Amino acid sequence: MRDTLHSLEQTIRQRRSADPSASYVAKLTARGRAKIAQKVGEEAVETVIAAMANDRDGAIGESADLLFHLLLLLADLDVPFDAVLDELDRREGVSGIAEKAARPKD
Repeated sequence: MRDTLHSLEQTIRQRRSADPSASYVAKLTARGRAKIAQKVGEEAVETVIAAMANDRDGAIGESADLLFHLLLLLADLDVPFDAVLDELDRREGVSGIAEKAARPKD
């Protein structure tokens, strides 16, 4: 899994500075972080809708779109995907309830 997502991450990072008329990644990047974040939200909602409709194929496709747009958002934030994976590794073996309780209160 890491290889596929790392390869996609590299492709996204390379295409961010391409010609927006020739690259969807460059086009979305040129529209700004708010638009990228909006796309992440849209794809998340579409994934949920497919899941609630018991649409397995739709959930697969929408999940792929969600991961793509999330990687684009992370690239825009200059956050390497490995940082997210490291955070998941850190949480491994920790109860979700305990992990949430340990978060700083804002």
